[in-house]
Amino acid sequence: MTAPVRRTALAMLSMLGILAVTLTYQQTVAASGYREDVRNTRGAQERAERPRGRILTADGVVVARSVGSPDDPDTYVRSYPEGELYAHLTGYSTSVFGDTGVEAAEAERLRSGEDGSLRALVLTALGADLGPDDITLTVRDDLQRAAAGALGGSRGAVVVLDPRTGAVLAMVSSPTFDPNDLIGEGALEAGAALTADPQSPLLHRAAEGLYPPGSTFKLVTAAAGLVTDFVTPSTRLPDTDELPLPGTTSTITNFDGGVCGDGDTVSLLRAVAISCNTAFADLGMRLGAELLVETAESAGWNEPIPFDLDTTASQIPDAASFGDDLPAVAQSALGQRDVRATPLQMALVAAAVANGGEMMIPFLVESSTTPDGAVADLAEPRVWRRWIPNEAAGALEQMMISVVAEGSGWRAQIPGLTLAGKTGTAEVPDAPPDVWFVAIAPADAAPEEAQIVVAVLVEAGGTVGEDATGGSVAAPIARAIIEAWLRTTNR
Repeated sequence: MTAPVRRTALAMLSMLGILAVTLTYQQTVAASGYREDVRNTRGAQERAERPRGRILTADGVVVARSVGSPDDPDTYVRSYPEGELYAHLTGYSTSVFGDTGVEAAEAERLRSGEDGSLRALVLTALGADLGPDDITLTVRDDLQRAAAGALGGSRGAVVVLDPRTGAVLAMVSSPTFDPNDLIGEGALEAGAALTADPQSPLLHRAAEGLYPPGSTFKLVTAAAGLVTDFVTPSTRLPDTDELPLPGTTSTITNFDGGVCGDGDTVSLLRAVAISCNTAFADLGMRLGAELLVETAESAGWNEPIPFDLDTTASQIPDAASFGDDLPAVAQSALGQRDVRATPLQMALVAAAVANGGEMMIPFLVESSTTPDGAVADLAEPRVWRRWIPNEAAGALEQMMISVVAEGSGWRAQIPGLTLAGKTGTAEVPDAPPDVWFVAIAPADAAPEEAQIVVAVLVEAGGTVGEDATGGSVAAPIARAIIEAWLRTTNR
């Protein structure tokens, strides 16, 4: 064989090899993507001809199901019986916009296996039931309704967790939308209107919205001091009504403009209870950027939270970017400047405090149920990370108890219940403050007792506006949710 012929043969063999690899990839790896693409009319028709499984709450309320299409009795469309209440959790499944939320995350289990393939025909002939699975969520309908009702018409979010397992008991984002509007006639117009809405109703604020956490971040700052033995709850901090920031003419003041104690020193416990800005700004500068950022990142900042739905990573600048800018460190220690957090992130911080410093992976899907009634894929609680030692968590919880018992979170008090909490009032440029409250209930629970964590975020102070605080707006919302939980919990 001459050299030119050999080269030609090798080139042809190489091209055949590339073609074989490409075809194999397209038919195996990429095939599912093409099949599920909403632009694939054949795939859309195939999806419409097969019913999907139901999505139910932990207490059996159906929040998504397939019903016969009014336009074609041989096809199905999704129906969302509870409308707006679960929209950000279930998401939607439509031929126009595709799948989102649990509809997307659990698409394989929700979809019928009766797809007309040879494999399906053989399995059916052998007696297999290829119908879709039902999906059961961890969310309790009573708590979901209580959270939505307490938040009312305000923009914001609520997250309710079981701190011992990470199970999501309620998750509300407001404003919301009705996924039924995205199905059938008028779907394109409804989708365009939702996308253009300046209130961003499609944004899942609970897991994807980023906000300055304000004084709820003082839990992270306090943790940085506790884990290094730099402070204890009884440590005395400088007590001034105004803290000059080094190298600037700017100062940090307290909420009421006064001192937090006797004007000389104030204990860390008291500083947490009344959310003392000057003491925490001073503490932050003494701890330094490196320790502050390290403690935040060990709680999950700067990386997406593992969850059944999409999450946005909470943010804090890397330590090196602070340089010698102590004012930036002081402001960051107060949860301001460039610090941002999702409501889910702040719920996990409080949950770790309740759980002895151990942070669980949050989860929304409890299990699936096969067509023959067998429960499969039951969720197993898993630890995400050890944030702080048990001793530090215990100290933080005691300080959070003082917030509700005698501090800025007193409006969350419930007679006969020991509650731990932390308020937050975050300054926002050219807008009223975003207000927060995170709570642990009950704070004195034994390991075997039921317990919940609640995180509340209200944008722009809700209906109160400029005069809003975490204590006046967000704490009563958390209290209403905890009271709803207590009504069905043996305590």
